[in-house]
Amino acid sequence: MVQVVLPNDANPLGFILGGSVMHLIDIAGAIACFRHTRQRVVTAAVDGLQFLHPIKVGDLILLRAQVTASFSTSLEVEVRVLCEETLTGVRRLTSHAYLTFVAVDADGRRVNVPELVLETEHDQRRAAAAGARREQRLRAKAQLASIERELLDEHG
Repeated sequence: MVQVVLPNDANPLGFILGGSVMHLIDIAGAIACFRHTRQRVVTAAVDGLQFLHPIKVGDLILLRAQVTASFSTSLEVEVRVLCEETLTGVRRLTSHAYLTFVAVDADGRRVNVPELVLETEHDQRRAAAAGARREQRLRAKAQLASIERELLDEHG
């Protein structure tokens, strides 16, 4: 996915807004999931989003999204964001994130996703790392649910 950064996407300093980058990351991730599943997907989590370098108005923003793992009803996608200076062609990595999407039917109920075919050792390592990140997310989600229950008990 490639797009030019326009003034409407920028802050007063002439750099793209972080929220605009986040929006594009979400879209790129969803497209990668749609291509793999051919089903509706919704964003469930964004992990470790980093803004490494600013992107200026007039630069090109390039997003590369790849499904790293599929689980029963969810997928993890890695999205890399690069900027390209239009006059020099110089590119650099500006952002990186992992996103989790859940496949849903027309009523919003979870549906199974196709298995991701892991063709190389690199693919297998990426999927194993995705599985570890998934376990971390699930533990964090359980901790938050526990905190929420405690707060509701205290104030409810």
